[in-house]
Amino acid sequence: MYALLILDIQVGLIHGPEKPWRCDELLETLNSLMNKARSAGAPIFIARHIGPAGSPIEQGSPLTLVAQELQLLGGEVVFEKRRPNAFAMTDLADNLHACGATGVVVTGMKTQYCVDSTCRAARDLGFDAVLIADGHTCSDTPLMKAEAIVAHHNATLNGPFCQLVRAEEWSF
Repeated sequence: MYALLILDIQVGLIHGPEKPWRCDELLETLNSLMNKARSAGAPIFIARHIGPAGSPIEQGSPLTLVAQELQLLGGEVVFEKRRPNAFAMTDLADNLHACGATGVVVTGMKTQYCVDSTCRAARDLGFDAVLIADGHTCSDTPLMKAEAIVAHHNATLNGPFCQLVRAEEWSF
């Protein structure tokens, strides 16, 4: 069984000064994936990134709240993380094992940080990792446009670190 993992779809990133590439489409895709997971009885895990004290995303900051555009129905497991890798210093792996998940479907933000490191870690921890090709995003950087960052990571991660699948082609 695969669990859905949604990384860092929170107020400070969705509504921050650096607008994520294809944000509205991403939110639609994530809501669709959550509906697919619910229909199949697959667990849904939602990570919120918490920064150090004094940062804009410190513990208790409204910027760390799950973005309201994500349609939560109450059965999701929402957890906090403090590292890009969602498995580091969290109980995500234990919770995946406890619910019988052998694989994890990785989605969310930001492609070059949390999505990348979580895909790599999932495989290292023995989980089948699936990256939804159109289910993650980031913002432009001074060196690269977000579209190129997403394309690069889809190409790089596919194979050695995960299986790359488009949202419309995935079923739980």
